[in-house]
Amino acid sequence: MAQVAIYSTKAYDQEFLDNANANNAHGLIYFEPRLSIDTVRLITDQKTVCVFVNDELDAETLSALKQAGIELIALRCAGFNNVDLKAAARLGIAVAHVPSYSPHAVAEHTVAMMLTLIRKTHRAYNRVREGNLSLEGLLGFNLHGKSIGIIGTGSIGRVGAEILHGFGCELLAYDRYPDPENMPVPIRYVPLQELFASSDIITLHCPLTPETHHLINRNAIDAMKPGVMLINTSRGAVVDSAALIQALKSDKIGGLGLDVYEEEADFFFEDISNRGIQDDVFARLITFPNVLITGHQGFFTSEAMTAIAETTMANISAFETTGKPLHAVTVKQLAGS
Repeated sequence: MAQVAIYSTKAYDQEFLDNANANNAHGLIYFEPRLSIDTVRLITDQKTVCVFVNDELDAETLSALKQAGIELIALRCAGFNNVDLKAAARLGIAVAHVPSYSPHAVAEHTVAMMLTLIRKTHRAYNRVREGNLSLEGLLGFNLHGKSIGIIGTGSIGRVGAEILHGFGCELLAYDRYPDPENMPVPIRYVPLQELFASSDIITLHCPLTPETHHLINRNAIDAMKPGVMLINTSRGAVVDSAALIQALKSDKIGGLGLDVYEEEADFFFEDISNRGIQDDVFARLITFPNVLITGHQGFFTSEAMTAIAETTMANISAFETTGKPLHAVTVKQLAGS
């Protein structure tokens, strides 16, 4: 029976992982703290660690894991930008992830953010609760007929395109590896600069790699349409957060939806209402009325959580029986797509 140390766990994680492990094939030990060099000491006789998006798996932590006897890192997410894959390979530690759990969950959350910003329903909700049913300041626009730029046309980008096609949008796309044959709806692949210049709304669905780090920076924003809407449900550091402030102040960005943030590891998934937000950029962003931020909840549906837990357990089972997880991550995947 594989013994698994599970970090960054909340009650909902334990519920879904326990359900996926209903036959007790593995011994699951839950830890609430994030994995870091300081929390490796919690490991006793486990051979596998199960981690999430904000756990730290740099070379130093991986070396400590190796010394603790860890043989497998099971990521319960698709992204692996928080893992030093070269160090893991050098140390002989296998890495697995959940390549696809529910692209509909993230794609639907993306469109929900768009519609909320377009029709200002978040502001209307608060107004009505205070007895203010005025329509002043709530004027929106039709999503139908707008040009949507999709950066990254993997499984989430494809589902998002399908949903937005149903709204009657014109779809533009950029991807390092265009795949128009597998797109479920008509879409036009264009160079990145053309997508910036032509899109009314831009939505990000690309992995975080060295090439996509701060892909959306000051120069990229300058190339966009005045009043563009930007949505990021991929990884926080794809966007240079500091560059957003001036763009919002000048109305270059007319609406901003973030489900991720590049410094989110310090406070996302936590209740910090009693101590306040210490990140100055984040604190400034939430003062803008045309900014909508959610706490990395795009994946958070019962269907997605079930798939994540089941795939994670399948990775661990496969490694225990064959020495290889079902969905291994290798150094070759660092370049992304």
